[in-house]
Amino acid sequence: MTHTDRTALINGLLHLATFLETHPEVPVSSHVVVHHFPEHDNDADMRAEIDQIAAQTGSRIEFEDSPYGHYATSVCFGPVEYRAVAVLTAARARHAAESSYRGCIQSDPAPAV
Repeated sequence: MTHTDRTALINGLLHLATFLETHPEVPVSSHVVVHHFPEHDNDADMRAEIDQIAAQTGSRIEFEDSPYGHYATSVCFGPVEYRAVAVLTAARARHAAESSYRGCIQSDPAPAV
């Protein structure tokens, strides 16, 4: 992310906060997550980036308890979460395999009652 992109994101978040504060009639979610995904193409580099983010934020690595095998860390500011996630090679391969038949199998429609 370039400095310009980072500044635009921060300004966008500030504008959103101001908008929501001045428009209490607009519904909002109870929780917001800002995701970051490393742009590396190998697991070692992605893990290293997540490790560095965890050290900078003082957060723990979430991996062993991840149901999807993602290597992640996060820090919360009340109901706002910053979450950095590395989708490792095995998880990407599993997702591709699980998705490979999507749209090919159709169940019989339920009989009319």
